[in-house]
Amino acid sequence: MRSITGGAVTLNLITDVAGLAVGHATDLALASGVTAILFDRAAVVSVAVLGGAPGGRDTDMLEPEMTIGGIDAVVLSGGSVFGLDAAGGVQAALREAGRGLNLRGALVPLASGAVIFDLLNGGDKAWGRFSPYRDLGYAAALAAAGEFGLGTVGAGTGATTATVKGGLGSASCVTRTGHTVGAIVVVNAVGSPTIGDGPWFWAAPFERGAEFGGRGWPAKVPAGALTPRLKGGPGTSTTIALVATDAALTKPQAKRLAIMANDGLARAILPAHAPMDGDTVFAAATGARPLESDDDLTEIGQAATIALARAIARGVYEATALPCPGAQASWRDRFGVTSAPRPRVARRGPG
Repeated sequence: MRSITGGAVTLNLITDVAGLAVGHATDLALASGVTAILFDRAAVVSVAVLGGAPGGRDTDMLEPEMTIGGIDAVVLSGGSVFGLDAAGGVQAALREAGRGLNLRGALVPLASGAVIFDLLNGGDKAWGRFSPYRDLGYAAALAAAGEFGLGTVGAGTGATTATVKGGLGSASCVTRTGHTVGAIVVVNAVGSPTIGDGPWFWAAPFERGAEFGGRGWPAKVPAGALTPRLKGGPGTSTTIALVATDAALTKPQAKRLAIMANDGLARAILPAHAPMDGDTVFAAATGARPLESDDDLTEIGQAATIALARAIARGVYEATALPCPGAQASWRDRFGVTSAPRPRVARRGPG
């Protein structure tokens, strides 16, 4: 989706925040993948983990009291704990490009990451001794660009929800003081992004244009819509995301932004932050624009909350069912939209 704002072309993607690039590696046979978000320069990043069963790599260094001031990338991956290897592949690509923290001549790229559980979705997980996620991370980093696909791509390839196929989504907006804010998310929730058994999204009040179908709210909330719809089985969930802004933020301010943005997840998925979810939201600041007032951070936080809710609905709306026996039906399968873009596939390995 392209739009024109103030003479500039916007993509309604997190890469509308200048200084970010996103790349996917998608393996449909594996029914999983990796998404790498690279920063042109080390960005101030923090994280807020509100799910009960998270999986993350190098997240402790993002806490406000820790020494590291900025990192080079955030990595979102399928594969549960095996997917934590993806960050190593991204680091390899960054090191080859001469990126990283220079410690007396030792170049150390810094990439934090989070993973979803997608090991039971029908894909071929018999990968042998070592998982493919390091190579998928490397391929995702090499593919990083300003435009990228949504739905069943990258880390969203194997994602599912309680009701319809999950996927990868993104959205962006601009605050009243001119700060650009964007979100990217992998929707693999234990709960539901849709209302009852119908096509309506919980995020409908925040939709811009018809970015996720334009269905709005139902005329009346269906009976039983508030009854929890849960994806069964242990360890099957987690929604992971990054929100970003061009604002100049400190690490404590980035932490607050991550905390606020988690509310976007709660506005788009019911229930959220469950015991078997690993809900994790990173927040990044590129530092291009100073804050203009004490209220700026609050407005940026609200914008990130809404952008994340929209991104969640977009990820589900754009998803297509996996080519696996018994695969979960997509929103488009159930509600009649058939024009979803097909994902580009990167096979196992850096190719």
